[in-house]
Order: sequence, then C-alpha cells, then structure tokens
Amino acid sequence: MTRLTVRPESWPIRGRFTISRGSRTSAEVVVVELETHGVLGRGECVPYARYGESVESVVAQIEALRSEIEGGLDRETLQQRLPAGAARNAVDCALWDVAAKRASKRVWQLLDLPTPEPVATCYTLSLDTATRMAVAARAHSDRPVLKLKLEGPDDLARVSAVRENAPRSRLVVDANEAWTAEQYTALAPELKDLGVELIEQPLPAGDDEALAGMSRPVPVAADESCHTSADLPDLAGKYDLVNVKLDKTGGLTEALKLKTQAVGQGFGLMVGCMVGTSLAMAPAVVLAQDAEIVDLDGPLLLAQDRDPGLTIDGSLLHPPPSALWG
Repeated sequence: MTRLTVRPESWPIRGRFTISRGSRTSAEVVVVELETHGVLGRGECVPYARYGESVESVVAQIEALRSEIEGGLDRETLQQRLPAGAARNAVDCALWDVAAKRASKRVWQLLDLPTPEPVATCYTLSLDTATRMAVAARAHSDRPVLKLKLEGPDDLARVSAVRENAPRSRLVVDANEAWTAEQYTALAPELKDLGVELIEQPLPAGDDEALAGMSRPVPVAADESCHTSADLPDLAGKYDLVNVKLDKTGGLTEALKLKTQAVGQGFGLMVGCMVGTSLAMAPAVVLAQDAEIVDLDGPLLLAQDRDPGLTIDGSLLHPPPSALWG
C-alpha cells in the first residue's frame, strides 16, 4: 500500500520576478510524497495560470487519483490518467524517486544513462526598464549566460544596456509570446549584432505560423508552443530548438520521450523550468546533460531553497544528492 501526501508550499522570491504577463513575489508549488515499502519518494510541480492551472486545480487533479495512486498506479498508466501538465509532473517524478530508492540505484542508472555532470544554467534578469536591467546585468556580469525577459517596446534598449554591462556573458532573450511578427522581423537582426544567441517564443503559441516564412538570424526556441512530443510535427520549419520543461511535459517520462524525438527530428535542445525549488530542478538536471541551453535557475531566484537542495557553485548545478531526489 502506498500513502499519498499532497502539499501546497509557498517559497518567497528574492525581490520580484517579472515577465511580459505580470509579476510575482513567491513561487507557489505543489509537492507530492509517496511512501511505500519503507521509502519516501517526492516530486514538485509549479502550477501555471497561462496553462489554466492553479494550486487548487492541481491538488484536485491529484486527489481525484488518490485511490489509484495509493493502489499502485505505475508511470505508464499515469500518462493516460492525467494530461500533460503540473499535476502529472509531480506524481511522475515522485514515482521515479520511489523506483530509484526501492532499487537502491540512482535514476540515471535505471535509465542506463552515464553519471550526470554539473551543468551551467542561465540566470534570468526580470523584465524592467533598460536602466534597471543594466544594474542587474552589472551585478551578475560574472555569470556565463544571462537570460533577459522582454516584452516588445524598448527591448532593443534593454538588450543593449545588458550587453554593455555584462560584456562577457552569453545572452538569451525570452519574449514570452509578447512580440508581433513585425517586431520580431525588426529586432532579430539587431539582437544578432548584440551577440544574442537564442530568441525564445517570440510570437504567441497558436499564432506563430509566420515564423515559417521568416529569416531567423538568431535561432528561435519553442516554449509555450511545445509541451509534448505530439507538438513536434507542427514546429518543423518554425523553430530551431525546443524548450523541454517538466511542468509542460507532465514529468520526466514524457520529457525523455520529447527529448529523444526532438533531437531525432533535428531540433536543438533547451531544458527550462518554472520558478521552483531544487526538488523541481533535480530531475531536469538529469534531463539537461547534453542540452545546448540549460535554464534551471529557479532556486537561484528564491530567497531560500529547500534543504537539502542542489549544490550550486555560481551558475553551476551539480547532480542531485539522493536525499533530495532520484
């Protein structure tokens, strides 16, 4: 018999995290714990309003499956019982954690993967005025990769200010669906000249067909347009990379499938996250081993992380300890 615990948690963000859709000062997460055969497995998800999720709706989705989960629901069946999204992610990752602990192995050993190495993550600069983003860039100019949240108007000034104040950092920008096709066309060549290496989701998901006919001087990554492997056929010719996030795929099981199929179809790989604790990042560190861009800075944005958490040296994330996950 498995005992399920579902628990909402709130983790304060250091300052304010702002993107084109709004601001927040805390990360609202849901933690799933599965206790069975003397081991405790955990998973964390971050409900996201953009995808119609809330803490309450995610908890309700998981609670609706309580009897099946406590009766021994396996990962394969879970893929059919819950849709891709935050709720499935927390349960799926908890099931992986249980499997590893019961086998006295690490998750990567169960997957027959090499022992993971530390990965260097982007560090995200929240959307703000060009002047304030310049100050933030200066404070983090020693980080290898900075990711800039943008929104359209004044974005060129923002990127220019960051480049001037962090001249050695690689730059990635993320519009979170906020640009028009005309803005993309005007900005992309300018951003290339400023050394930007990736543009993430410039146009709204579902309204991004224009990308198929446009020059892409800077590689473009699909975020909101790519949730699972089923989305890949529609991305061909429009995007160069896909951003794989566990909260979109609904867990590590589907994330591994999406990664394999995306690479096989010629897409580059980015592994990203919502703002959460080290527990949410742990399985993504395993997933991100050969990704071109790693964006798992959730714990770096928090005022305090989970203990034990990931070992983080600057922007370098080490593989999770078994006491954390997997």
